[in-house]
Amino acid sequence: MELRSRGWSILSAAREVGVSRTTGNNWSRGYKVYRRGDVIKGVAPLDHLAVREVSARYLSQEERVLIADLVHARHGVRSIARQLGRSPSTISRELHRNVEKGKSYRLFEAHRAATGRRARAPKRRLENNPVLAKKVGELLSQRWSPQQIIRHLRTRYPDQPGMWLCHESIYQAIYQPGSVFLRPTPLAPHRRSPLRTGREHRRAHHRPQARRARFQQPMLSVHERPTAVADRGQSGHWEDDLIVGKDQGSAIGTLVERTSRLTRLLHLPLRDSDALHDTLIARMSDLPAWLLRSITWDQGSEMAQHLAITAALGSPVYFCDSHSPWQRPSNENTNGLLRDYFPKGSNLSIHTPEHLLAVENELNNRPRQVLRDQTPAELFTALLACESPSVLRRWLEPAMPPEGQDSLAVDIPLPHTGSVSRGDRQGPWIASARRRRTCGCRRARPSRSTPHESGTGQGVAHAAVAANATWMGSPVAEPSDTPVASS
Repeated sequence: MELRSRGWSILSAAREVGVSRTTGNNWSRGYKVYRRGDVIKGVAPLDHLAVREVSARYLSQEERVLIADLVHARHGVRSIARQLGRSPSTISRELHRNVEKGKSYRLFEAHRAATGRRARAPKRRLENNPVLAKKVGELLSQRWSPQQIIRHLRTRYPDQPGMWLCHESIYQAIYQPGSVFLRPTPLAPHRRSPLRTGREHRRAHHRPQARRARFQQPMLSVHERPTAVADRGQSGHWEDDLIVGKDQGSAIGTLVERTSRLTRLLHLPLRDSDALHDTLIARMSDLPAWLLRSITWDQGSEMAQHLAITAALGSPVYFCDSHSPWQRPSNENTNGLLRDYFPKGSNLSIHTPEHLLAVENELNNRPRQVLRDQTPAELFTALLACESPSVLRRWLEPAMPPEGQDSLAVDIPLPHTGSVSRGDRQGPWIASARRRRTCGCRRARPSRSTPHESGTGQGVAHAAVAANATWMGSPVAEPSDTPVASS
């Protein structure tokens, strides 16, 4: 009954306390017993004041049962008080209130009367002030938010504090059962709630330590990931999720590598843990160990076999907190891009694996601003060619020229990885010069208008791409003699 008073539905409240929906309905609404079509007995709904936990200083129903037994056994007031551990005056007042002349003590009537005498919560200002309630109702029907209403009331009635409210009072008036503010409006007949969220009751706030684990098997939290994952300083860490189709009946798996932003799509014949387990292992088993270090997923039921996935791929699976999509930022951004190809509310099962691969290749060959206009396919292919963690830096920067030869290679700035050095913030030319002074070598600053004569940097990058062209499933063009523009 306490949950119902907060605005919970009967089903939600019954599930929270661990009873069936029928029991919750009986408690909340009461029930009738029929025999041959006639009502022979009715049970009234529970009063939330009768079932709530009260202070121990008041007599409980169990104590009243004991009082009734002792009165029937002709015990005196002091004897009853001694056995209950109460003051004799408390027992005397209880008997004086609930025993009529010539009648015995009736404990259940006494308990109901005591419940009725308990202090009720005072009425809200909206209930005591019909003018204020009418004004708030008019503004809510115009889709004003509670914050906008309270500011308007203070401006409209500056000298009448009785017409002021706080936004929480309006929310409570909306969320209470049977609220008069829950009604459709002429311009929005499809919605009962005046709130933008459309909620008719307050969302439950559970304590994190009171929540049950999502899976029976032990889970690794996203907060247990190494530091290198958070700052994108290490490749091979993936963020995964599902984009769901019409009526939750179809889905496509999406995987994004955090460093290169490379995307892989999973064709799922069914939306269950078995289909995801088989498809994910088949799709990711071709990667080397340094490009499959971890997987981060939300707490969807499709990951029920996460321990089997970890054993098959050799990479741990980390889970985000509940309702925390910002802990998978790259994947959430990619899901938004994929909605151009797979609109919401459409049937995703009609897309073939070949179509998913075409979408995947098109997305991976699109330059990204966060990668300084490089493509995810180029950066990931360079990572695929070498296990060294600095391969991305070596590929993006020109190779060392032969001794005695000036370098005309182009300095390409590194992609943002979450932690930028002071030199990198001052610009790629200054950062590159500082790195050259640190390693003890000198190279001439390349001219922005001079063509690339030696082709060293381009040759290294193209060699990495050509060596692994089969991974992307698309041909790689031969290097041309076109000059490389400086960034």
